[in-house]
Amino acid sequence: MPQLAKGGKWVFGWVVVGQGREVRIPPEAWSEYGFQMQDDILFTRGSRRSGGFGVGRREVLAGSPIRARALAEGRIIKLGMVSLPRTLGAQPGERLLAARGSGLALGFLQRGPIYAEALKHPELEVFSV
Repeated sequence: MPQLAKGGKWVFGWVVVGQGREVRIPPEAWSEYGFQMQDDILFTRGSRRSGGFGVGRREVLAGSPIRARALAEGRIIKLGMVSLPRTLGAQPGERLLAARGSGLALGFLQRGPIYAEALKHPELEVFSV
């Protein structure tokens, strides 16, 4: 998992939103965040600066202050895949930057300085459906 700049955020790579609004969770992130088949998940609001959203396991977020930022609920139904609710605003074909978030939720960034820096790194892996 690369770090884009010294002291900067660690990223897993680019994730492309599929035609059915599904995304592939990078394998390293799947393992790091402990996702499992049939996990109940929460989608949380991303930061104002980076937009996007976070995805975390409901049981992990239940006692956390981040729970208050929940936008929607879901369930992992395919290995390594998550279907995105329409309310998140992610569009088919859109590229999101998968980044290490709070440690509780995997971040999917839509804009901002980290996203802009990632655009300068063609070596980042792309995960698509």
